[in-house]
Amino acid sequence: MHRVVVLALDGVYPFEMTIPVRIFGTAEGPSGEPLYEVLTCSLDGRPVRTGADFSVTVEHGGELVATADTLVIPPFTCGVGEDAERDWLPDELARTLRSLPAGARIVSMCTASYVLATAGLLDGRRATTHWNEAEQFQRAFPQVQVDADVLFVDGGQVLTAAGVAAGVDLCLHLLRRDHGSTVANRVARLCVVPPWREGGQAQFIERPVPESSGASTAATREWALGRLGGPIALAELARHAGMSVRTFSRRFRDEVGMTPGQWLTRQRIEHARRLLEVTDLPVDRIAAEAGLGTGASLRRHLAAAIGVAPLAYRHTFRAKAAQSR
Repeated sequence: MHRVVVLALDGVYPFEMTIPVRIFGTAEGPSGEPLYEVLTCSLDGRPVRTGADFSVTVEHGGELVATADTLVIPPFTCGVGEDAERDWLPDELARTLRSLPAGARIVSMCTASYVLATAGLLDGRRATTHWNEAEQFQRAFPQVQVDADVLFVDGGQVLTAAGVAAGVDLCLHLLRRDHGSTVANRVARLCVVPPWREGGQAQFIERPVPESSGASTAATREWALGRLGGPIALAELARHAGMSVRTFSRRFRDEVGMTPGQWLTRQRIEHARRLLEVTDLPVDRIAAEAGLGTGASLRRHLAAAIGVAPLAYRHTFRAKAAQSR
């Protein structure tokens, strides 16, 4: 069974600390068997002070990290942001991180990205953190490619999530990567959260925006999702929303964090991935149903999005489904 270890550091935020057990701990195979074992530890096995008005008692010490398949580090309150430029990394934490097995995944949530960066694990990599910390984070770690607009970054073995609830998005993404959409979607339904959220954290960044008239692009997005198999022009979207193209484009970006064209492409790719996972349709047919034109176009888009070809993607998820049975 895949073991997820949550490392709770002094001042840990309780909400983020419990996300892995809620997401991974809810995942089950076809016969109801658990797919993950989720364990929480502190560096010394002692109770941990949280960022709230209480402490938590954990059952394990930092030696548990050496047994992890995936290590998750939630954010914590210890002034790491200010200290990072002074090479902040306590010796005990550094030793614990070095004990992580080769090949294991390591995940940071929100400002726990500072831990990965100070340990050198993000050097030369694309990563994210809470948008409010992004500028300082980039100054402290110029060798990291900081993307403040996304909810999470999947770097293979090293993954980073943006603020707070983005940890849910990243855990669901990992669940989907491990076991496919069917398992991830069921967990999302049981936890009463969306399987994936539109856009990135760019939509939450404080910036001057026009006064809202009460109009929204949500109904138009829903309308477009039912028509992914055909061409959808920007003018058509704006007309459906009852707005000018300029107003629609501005409001869409404010609400979703990306342009209508970027959003449409993302939804087409996600639809194609679902069809690859749950149907035997040929690649050309899937490309057509997702509105991506030809199989060659689907291959280009999928390679750009996740770095694999359609048939390799299908084979991977079919193999995982078979293993789950």
